[in-house]
Amino acid sequence: MELEQNLDRIKKQGLGLAAVSYDSVEILKNFADRKHITFPLLSDPESKIIRAFGILNETVKPGTPQFGIPYPGTFMVDAKGAVVSKYFEDDFRERVSASDILVRQFGALADAASGTAETNHLRLTTAASMPVARPGHRIVLSLEIDLKPNMHVYAPGVEGYIPIDWKLDESPAAKAHPFEYPASRKLHLKAIGETAPVYRGRVRITREITFGAENAVRPLVGSTGELILKGSLRYQACDDRKCYLPETVPLEWRFQFEGLDRERAPVSLQRKLP
Repeated sequence: MELEQNLDRIKKQGLGLAAVSYDSVEILKNFADRKHITFPLLSDPESKIIRAFGILNETVKPGTPQFGIPYPGTFMVDAKGAVVSKYFEDDFRERVSASDILVRQFGALADAASGTAETNHLRLTTAASMPVARPGHRIVLSLEIDLKPNMHVYAPGVEGYIPIDWKLDESPAAKAHPFEYPASRKLHLKAIGETAPVYRGRVRITREITFGAENAVRPLVGSTGELILKGSLRYQACDDRKCYLPETVPLEWRFQFEGLDRERAPVSLQRKLP
């Protein structure tokens, strides 16, 4: 369903899309009709393609209805059929979203779930690669900093000043992944004869999160179905004449929560034991 929601963005990159599973044609059609899936769902009932790609889930006991399922993930394949990149997680309950791949590999903007905050020194815009929070999905958060004229903030690695520090509140709703700040520029401060790494103008920072399991996330969802992730940005701003007191700005990202699809195919279509 997340792939379907990103289908137009995928096509704009000149990409095709297909999903492979060990389910029968009938089950896939039932699912596609129920969830309005428009891209090809390919049936691999004997898991031949799944084995060829080396992703058969061998932790599943042979002889059970679940045997033959793959580890969930995404391959990027070129026109000659060669795999050029792949996205898999160690935990089968987690997966890298299409929106994450579009941002990280193709430079698409994370422009959903946006919000703004403003201080005397800068304007902050928060956004995400998807407006929907799904259990186990890895997405991208974005923080855009627009500094006001003649203002700069200090980059990580500065000595004697306070660098920018983007924090996310700890929460069972999401796991934050390590990230790197963008490259800074060196600024010579004539008044004190120092050179320091700074950011000026517009700075965009991205980092990945993985939403938690459904039983951990659902209790945090509001009555309107909204999940809120919170964080903060601490910085010290200076202009051409003076430095200002450090500030901490609260941040938040708002998502609509969507739980797992637990509806089964009709019994007559379900996979039978050998």
